[in-house]
Amino acid sequence: MKLRKVTAASAVVLALALSATACSSNDKKDEGSSGGGKKKIAVGIKYDQPGLGQKTPQGYSGFDVDVAKYIAKKLGYDENQIEWKESKSADRETMLQRGDVDFITATYSITPEREQKVDFAGPYLLAHQDVLIRADDNSIKSPADLNSKKLCSVTGSTSAQNVKDKLAPKADLLQYPTYSACLTGLQNKAIDALTTDDSILAGYASQEQFKGKFKLAGLKMTNENYGIGVKKGSDLKDKINKALEDMVSDGSWEKAVEANFGPANYKYEPAPKIGDVKS
Repeated sequence: MKLRKVTAASAVVLALALSATACSSNDKKDEGSSGGGKKKIAVGIKYDQPGLGQKTPQGYSGFDVDVAKYIAKKLGYDENQIEWKESKSADRETMLQRGDVDFITATYSITPEREQKVDFAGPYLLAHQDVLIRADDNSIKSPADLNSKKLCSVTGSTSAQNVKDKLAPKADLLQYPTYSACLTGLQNKAIDALTTDDSILAGYASQEQFKGKFKLAGLKMTNENYGIGVKKGSDLKDKINKALEDMVSDGSWEKAVEANFGPANYKYEPAPKIGDVKS
């Protein structure tokens, strides 16, 4: 009888141990990478770019946000399972390398230097450096027309300096702390033009308070191939590329572009083919 009691007790202990092991295995699966059973997916976006990635009291909005939501859904995540994280330009590679985010959709131009550190899916948008001018200004039709004009960009940006160095050496370069400050200066005629990527300019010009006041000059001074950043070697790259192809083919890509940039009359490029990075 004693032997039977001990055997029965041992069986109970063994069953509990097996159950605990199974639970532990499932918990680890929930914490796995690349969408393998995770309850959340962490996505990096900009918080301060209207029309692209912006955090508001109502939530998150913009073209990059719409692209990220579409990708997340294709990966098996509902919108409420997305954990949004601010990805400032200087922090993007580090965030991916540390595993702080699963992917980044944040006006992230594909460059050879960045490809040494992270992988890119896409591109999903071809932007160009351009200038934003007042709607009634017809004096700027080429980069050379920026000579003797007051040209604004944000402090630390290379966009305006590139124009002055390579295209319009006589431009009067002004640096303001934010794009919003440049817009105010443009509206008040303290400056003549604001320069950065045309997609970013279109996003600012599409804001309700600025509708009809500004326009893009359409100069297309550089090619900016926006990609989705992922950790080096991540299997998410191929999955995201497939999601981007689906977004284009089912019309969701064009719908998102029109919704976020339409008010600025942004003459956007057709959706780029995966892997087609324009120099």
